[in-house]
Amino acid sequence: MMKDRTVTHYDALETRSTDERAADQLAALNRQLALHGLDPLSDLSELARLPVLRKSELSARQKANPPFGGLPVSNVAHVFQSPGPIYEPGGIGHDWWRMGRFLHAAGIGADDIVQNCFGYHLTPAGMIFENGCRAVGATVVPAGTGQTDLQVRAAADIGSTAYAGTPDYLKVILDRAEEMGERLRITKAAVGGGALFPSLRQHYADRGITCLQCYATADLGNIAYESPAMEGMIVDEGVIVEIVRPGTGDPVPEGEVGEVVVTTLNPDYPLIRFATGDLSAVLPGQSPCGRTNMRIKGWMGRADQTTKIKGMFVRPEQVADLCARHPEIRRARIIATREGEMDQMTVQIETESGDPARYESSVTAILKLRGRVEIVPPGSLPNDGKVIDDQRRYE
Repeated sequence: MMKDRTVTHYDALETRSTDERAADQLAALNRQLALHGLDPLSDLSELARLPVLRKSELSARQKANPPFGGLPVSNVAHVFQSPGPIYEPGGIGHDWWRMGRFLHAAGIGADDIVQNCFGYHLTPAGMIFENGCRAVGATVVPAGTGQTDLQVRAAADIGSTAYAGTPDYLKVILDRAEEMGERLRITKAAVGGGALFPSLRQHYADRGITCLQCYATADLGNIAYESPAMEGMIVDEGVIVEIVRPGTGDPVPEGEVGEVVVTTLNPDYPLIRFATGDLSAVLPGQSPCGRTNMRIKGWMGRADQTTKIKGMFVRPEQVADLCARHPEIRRARIIATREGEMDQMTVQIETESGDPARYESSVTAILKLRGRVEIVPPGSLPNDGKVIDDQRRYE
C-alpha cells in the first residue's frame, strides 16, 4: 500500500477540523435550503429529517416541468442527457464539478497533457473531467471514446502524460500501442465510471502507471476520491454524504453498508439529499495522507438492480422496453461478467425464436451497449425477480 508522504493539498478545506467543516457546511447548506424555500437547520444532524430525492422522482419532475424539474438552477452553460432520460445542467465556473481536487490528488497538474477518454456526446463525463483539468492547469486532449488507433496516434504524437477515462479502456489503448510499436508516456491515470479491479490496478502499476479512482455521477459531480494513500475514498469538500438504510432516509451506524445519499453545496444546482442508488459504508478513522474529511469504502454495489456496465448505467426499465418492443419475448435477463479485464454483457431472452441476430439491434438501441444475445427456452430463467444479474466480483 502506497503512503502519501509528500502531500501537497488542493486547498485548506482538505485539512479542516471536524468542527470547522461542520460549521462551514451548515452555513452553506442553509443557503441551499433558502434557494428551495426551506427553513434553515440548526445542526447538520437535522438534514436526515428532510425527504430523499430519488432519480425516478427527479425524472418525473423533469417530464412535468422540463428540463430541470423546477429546481432552482442558475448559470447554465450546458444541458446534458443521461439514460432515463434525466437532464443535468453544467457550468463553466472554476472546478464546477469539483473534479480538480481528485486530479490534484492523482498528481495531475500544469505539466501534464491529459488524454480525456470520457464521452463528450450528450452525457457530461467528458466535460466534467475537462473542467477539472482546467482547474489544475493541465492541457487536455479531448479524445472521447473509441477509435483506438487514433487514440494511440494522438497520445504518441502529442506526448500525453496522463489518462482520464473508464478503468479498462486504458488497457485497450496500451495494448494497441504495443501492437503498433508505439511507446506512450502515460504515467498517471484518473479513472471513474466503473469498478477499478485490483488486478487491473496492478497491471497498470507494473507498466509504471499510477492509477487512482473517483466516485462521481452526472447529477452530482465528484462525490469521493482516492488519494495516494489508497485507503478508502475521501469525501469531497463540496458535498455532504450520508449513508442511509436502502429504501429509507434513515442514516445507518458507522461501518454499516447502506445507500449513498448526497447533498451538493453548489448554488448553481442545489440538490438536497439526492439518492444515488449506490451502496457504500463509512470507513472509520482519517486518511494517512492528512486529508481530514470522512472516508467511505468506495462503491459496493447497487441498492436496486440498476447496474453500470462499460461505464454506462443499465436499468430494469430498459429491459422492460426490450420486451415491449418484441412481444414474443416472455422474459429477459441481463448478466454482467468480466472476461480478462473487460466488462461483458450477455442478454438472455426467453423466446421460441431461435435467431439471436433478430434482437441485436434492439439491444444496442435500447441499452446503448453492445452485448451478446443468448436465446434460452421459455421457463428456463430463474424465478427470482431479477432482470439484471451482476456476477462480477469486486474483491
